[in-house]
Amino acid sequence: MAETEELQNTYPGAGTFQFGDSAEMCERLIQLVRKGRKTATCGAASDFADEPEAMPVVGRCDIAANWDGTPALVIRTTAVHEIRFCDVPEELALKEGENDALVGWRKDHKAFFKRNGGYDPEMLLIFEEFELVEDLDGRAL
Repeated sequence: MAETEELQNTYPGAGTFQFGDSAEMCERLIQLVRKGRKTATCGAASDFADEPEAMPVVGRCDIAANWDGTPALVIRTTAVHEIRFCDVPEELALKEGENDALVGWRKDHKAFFKRNGGYDPEMLLIFEEFELVEDLDGRAL
């Protein structure tokens, strides 16, 4: 993909990933980033065991792709936390921009993890805080 290759030249070492587990969720989460509401994301630590290069690194830029794989956003990691699901504080959970309270975040993320490999209240999460570097919507490369 020429666009991704050009972005990798601009942002050396950038990985590519998608938010969510469906086209609808991916689009909704990208829009939350664009609006400045979503400044964090998390995943099961076990998901990074097979792909250690996907582990977020403070200062590195990564490319968030649309569901079809085309680049949507460039983000820069500002903080990485390893934390158990049951220990996620409301302040951190709300940075994901999807919920207005910790109870909603827990409900939604429990369902997400159940759909995507398993849930345990003590599962280790990799929680990434980030800033939007570039919105690629409508960008002509």
